[in-house]
Amino acid sequence: QVQLVESGGGLVQPGGSLRLSCAASGFTFSIYAMSWYRQAPGKERELVAGISSTGGSTNYADLVKGRFTISRDNAKKSVYLQMNSLKPEDTAVYYCNAKWSVMNYWGKGTLVTVSS
Repeated sequence: QVQLVESGGGLVQPGGSLRLSCAASGFTFSIYAMSWYRQAPGKERELVAGISSTGGSTNYADLVKGRFTISRDNAKKSVYLQMNSLKPEDTAVYYCNAKWSVMNYWGKGTLVTVSS
């Protein structure tokens, strides 16, 4: 059974940091490109960051460049999102996504709230 389980969300003050984790199971993690998406209340889901299957290539949304870092550990079947200098507008549910060919899997999300 395919599972993507996000963790690490929570309440943080503006300027603070959080590290999100996504643990994968039930598929061959090392061949999948992995991404983090987010969806704020009343808004569409948007891509935050992506990483290739080997970790050799990454991409970021302009809004998070220089503040967020995506990484993965294929041995642990996990992908991470280090978020620094958080802003109130980063408040959203963050989703982990795995994609390979026509296969496309989603986690259930973890809530990040940036507020003082």
